[in-house]
Amino acid sequence: MLDTLLQYDKELFLWLNNLGSSTWDGFWMFVTNKLSSIPVYLALLILTYKQLGLKKMFALLVFVALLITVTDQLSNFFKYGVQRLRPCYDAEVNGLMRLVKNSCGGKYGYFSAHAANASAVAFFFIFLFGKQVKYLKALLLIWALMVAYSRIYIGVHFPLDVLTGILIGLIMSWLFAKLYIFAIHKLNL
Repeated sequence: MLDTLLQYDKELFLWLNNLGSSTWDGFWMFVTNKLSSIPVYLALLILTYKQLGLKKMFALLVFVALLITVTDQLSNFFKYGVQRLRPCYDAEVNGLMRLVKNSCGGKYGYFSAHAANASAVAFFFIFLFGKQVKYLKALLLIWALMVAYSRIYIGVHFPLDVLTGILIGLIMSWLFAKLYIFAIHKLNL
């Protein structure tokens, strides 16, 4: 059963990865670059300040930093625990795929930290502000999904790596949003 799922995952990866073309490579390399998310983070910082004020904004920044740290370290734990090879190290697919980056990265790829972190930030802010701010859900979901897909496009993660990252991001964001709300009420901020 697991072998069949992993085989489907490889086939889906090859299909999605090979949809790419040199025309779009630069765009997806930009999307996958962590620095390209800075405008999103700045917009969320401004939104937080306008919605909550300075004290709650600083408290929120602490929770977002912890959220990203926990999600990122959990990804590293799984990568070395599960030891699923990245596509470029997988002999079944490495000759059939497009590696857009100069290098593949670390040997193991389960699960995608990029997908987990982007999803965690997106869902965290959706949970906190999604009802008050029009279009926030759509914009953040599009951003997180683009970051997640970019990992398949450039050839460094299988779809299951990305989907697991999105799921972990969702779970961690829900937990940290609840903790943030609890802390704000306890601290009377």
